[in-house]
Amino acid sequence: MAAENFTKSDGDSQSGLELMIGHQARTLTPEETAKLDKDQTLVSEFKQRKFELDAQKNWDLFYKRNTTKFFKDRHWTKREFSELISEKQDYCVKTVLEVGCGVGNFIFPLLEEDKNLYFHACDFSKRAVEFVKSHPQYDAARCNAFQCDLTADDLRDNVPPDTVDAVSMIFVLSAIHPDKMLAALHNVFQVTRPGGCILFRDYGLYDYAMLRFAPGHKLSDHFYVRQDGTRAYYFSLEKLEGMMTSAGFTVSRNEYVKRETVNKKEGICVPRIFVQGKFVKPIATSVDTDKQSLITSTNSDNTPTLCEATFTSTNSQDTLPDCDISDSSDKSSEHIT
Repeated sequence: MAAENFTKSDGDSQSGLELMIGHQARTLTPEETAKLDKDQTLVSEFKQRKFELDAQKNWDLFYKRNTTKFFKDRHWTKREFSELISEKQDYCVKTVLEVGCGVGNFIFPLLEEDKNLYFHACDFSKRAVEFVKSHPQYDAARCNAFQCDLTADDLRDNVPPDTVDAVSMIFVLSAIHPDKMLAALHNVFQVTRPGGCILFRDYGLYDYAMLRFAPGHKLSDHFYVRQDGTRAYYFSLEKLEGMMTSAGFTVSRNEYVKRETVNKKEGICVPRIFVQGKFVKPIATSVDTDKQSLITSTNSDNTPTLCEATFTSTNSQDTLPDCDISDSSDKSSEHIT
């Protein structure tokens, strides 16, 4: 596992040293290491193909069961991603694309908070998009919601190329098969404005949810399937950086976020590990002639981008979202119990 850092500490091995596995955000206990070492049997290729073929159906069923009640509105995003909030004196409309919009828990609080935002919002699930469009706050003048398979459908069919100031990818890339993640990022790259950015948050390697999977759920390294057929990948910083740079983005920020999720009713507190980053599309580097003409035409209005701001730090407890499992502010609570 290239993403892991190895450190040695006193132990009971014959050499007097015990190999501890982990990374800068989390070191595994010997019991956790042994559990991962034992879980080497992968789901059969037949079942893996079926999970891939049924991916959209499984997410549609998820939203059929849970409707709009599973996730709480993400009021925390303005703390985590300060570049999404414009200054009071800034009257320029800023364009945001949310991929994996679900039922709108991200977009509607921001549309209410800031009248200068325009959203494109897409999701793999047709049912989720229907929930967005039927929301009482949905306004077609300020939001364009559509169904999209990021790995197969061209975003430019619904979003003009090189026009998006910021793309939010919050707990969405992890649901895509690792072999198709780069295609999804290339797709996003095509509609991002030069100087625009991806604002990213997703599951991190050795997150509590990853360590809870029982044998029989492993699809490949760091990739697992839940009971309902939806899937989750757990990112290392190295893996995420490699994909983003391969897709053409530069790394502005890329870090692990440590957090504790607390369920006061159940009296449990569990360690969560997320990856969070900001990845920027370069301004006119080595591009082909057609892409260069698009960049020139879409930059001629001198519309400012969102990405001159920096991330709000999320390493201290006081900047993190509320941490009740039953009232979690992101998709991290989906299937951890």
